[in-house]
Amino acid sequence: MCAGSSVVSPASTPVPVVCAVIARAGLVLLAQRPPHKLLPLKWEFAGGKVEPDEDPAAAIIREIHEELGCDIVITRTLPRFTYDYKTVVIEMIPFVCALTTTSPEPHPHEHVALAWVKPEEITRYDLAAADFPVVAEIL
Repeated sequence: MCAGSSVVSPASTPVPVVCAVIARAGLVLLAQRPPHKLLPLKWEFAGGKVEPDEDPAAAIIREIHEELGCDIVITRTLPRFTYDYKTVVIEMIPFVCALTTTSPEPHPHEHVALAWVKPEEITRYDLAAADFPVVAEIL
């Protein structure tokens, strides 16, 4: 969920959202959103909303465990930014992560599909708009 960021008006309170760029063997994991949710069938870096008073790093570990059934470790944090979807303004908090050595393989509990992709091929997927700035950071 990351492209073409727009300026947020002072009255807007962005919703904090975390996403994980899970990297392995030169590939990154993309997840396809379900058809009945916002941004139907778009591809994204998995993640979700940060709960009130939750640390973003704890939120991404929780979200990935819930959505993909796997365990991650954060290897670095990417710059935060805001993105205005017109219906909602988000503050994207992206992390580069790796699966832990004891993690099961990611499984799409909430998504319809997963794909391990070369970073330079990510833009061939129909990405959620707010993910494009994340792609720019990792390329």
